[in-house]
Amino acid sequence: MAAQLPSPSSDSPLSSADESLLGEAESKISVSTSKKRKAETTTEVESTKRTKKTSTKIEEEVAEADHSPRSKRKINKKVKVESEVVEDEVKVEDDGDGKVKVTKKATKTKKKHPIEMIVVERTQDTALRMGAHVSIAGGIHNAITNVLMIGANAFALFMKNQRKWENPPLDPEYAKLFVAGCKEHGIDPSTCCLPHGSYLVNLAHPDADRKKQAYDSFLDDLIRCHKLGILLYNFHPGNANATTREEGIRLIAENINQAHKDPATGKVVAILETMATLGNTIGGTFKDLKEIIDQVDDKSRVGVCLDTCHVFAAGYDLRTPEAYAETMALFDKEIGLQYLKALHVNDSKAPFSSNRDLHARIGTGYLGLRAFHNIVNDTRLHGLPMVLETPVDVIGDDGKKFEDKSIWAREIKMLESLVGMDVDSDEFKELEAKLQKEGEAQRKETGDAFDKKQAKAAKPAKASKAKAAKNGDAETAVKTKAAPRKRKPAKKVETEDEDEDE
Repeated sequence: MAAQLPSPSSDSPLSSADESLLGEAESKISVSTSKKRKAETTTEVESTKRTKKTSTKIEEEVAEADHSPRSKRKINKKVKVESEVVEDEVKVEDDGDGKVKVTKKATKTKKKHPIEMIVVERTQDTALRMGAHVSIAGGIHNAITNVLMIGANAFALFMKNQRKWENPPLDPEYAKLFVAGCKEHGIDPSTCCLPHGSYLVNLAHPDADRKKQAYDSFLDDLIRCHKLGILLYNFHPGNANATTREEGIRLIAENINQAHKDPATGKVVAILETMATLGNTIGGTFKDLKEIIDQVDDKSRVGVCLDTCHVFAAGYDLRTPEAYAETMALFDKEIGLQYLKALHVNDSKAPFSSNRDLHARIGTGYLGLRAFHNIVNDTRLHGLPMVLETPVDVIGDDGKKFEDKSIWAREIKMLESLVGMDVDSDEFKELEAKLQKEGEAQRKETGDAFDKKQAKAAKPAKASKAKAAKNGDAETAVKTKAAPRKRKPAKKVETEDEDEDE
């Protein structure tokens, strides 16, 4: 049985603009007596900016929701046309007598930036597992395509929308496609995939309702990992805004232990990420992470992800061979190198010990290229997933911002090339100078802002000392400290992070 879409008229749901954009659309829908209905749609689309027509054929299985006499189902289809996406919303109504009515609602067109992504071959003979945090838009299986496009040997992803509490369950078909894609392309998700947890989750929260909400989301992610064959799961430990640091650390370990007891989580390892900020944020020091690990029962299922930007901002230097060796020795002493399971590889827009989480592209920030030369040439780290979270936003010729993922492809190849490279060679020096020049303006901007903030914070202390000295109270002048700044009430938000970076 075939049903024709109604032709556009004055009372048609299609506007005149939609009519000129889409032209005519024919829809053939066959209905069987089984529980499934197969819809085959052929759509001709004519771009308003091009005379060329593009024909796209879409086939999909539509499962009946129930056996009621009159069931309705909406089908959302996306048709890619050149650099545009045309979204058609089609309503299919079945009156139960074998008659099918198809109506089309308004069509919306989104302009996509016309950037071409060339697939970069993955380096096969490298000791590094280098990659980036890729998108899962359209389904978690699409992460594999995005990994291949940038030539990555490791990757991170979100298991679901990271800024929403409510999410649909893992689609079993997408899960099968993810596993099949990994197998087809020789990707082992158990060793090279490092999912990132939700920004909303704070496992250190003492409130019963908030604690359950955070734990349920955390547990759900671990279960998803296990279903996909992923063994590492990275997350921000949490903050102690609503409790003491000691209690917050205890609660984090308690939640990890509880999740480990659930057989649905398999052997997934909870990876604690090093944080940039201090204050009430937990994880800004190696000591914080050590105290959490000490309280986790199954030590084989807990580890640490060292974020280069975060530790640098928190006061752990990586810039010279000596500073790098000292920081890694301290990590080994306070936590243990056996717990280092992954790295987030990011430069920093903010100066050393600034407590600011501002990621920069490799070599353009305050860390500089030598810090990353130290990292990639440390054989103890070879085989660990190293994930880029560097900015990829650029301004196009049209003045609009878009994401250029080829930046990650170039950074991956560059970092791989640093293995064995002599830092005194002309090749290294030229590359280092080029990257520092590229980030010069950004470093100056954030550096000036940091210096201004530091100077402002120091003024009360200087004024108090000067006043005490003028009054002849030398002892008071020495002991006087800066008066605590009156803090504005914190906004009630669900996320623990102030900055946009991960």
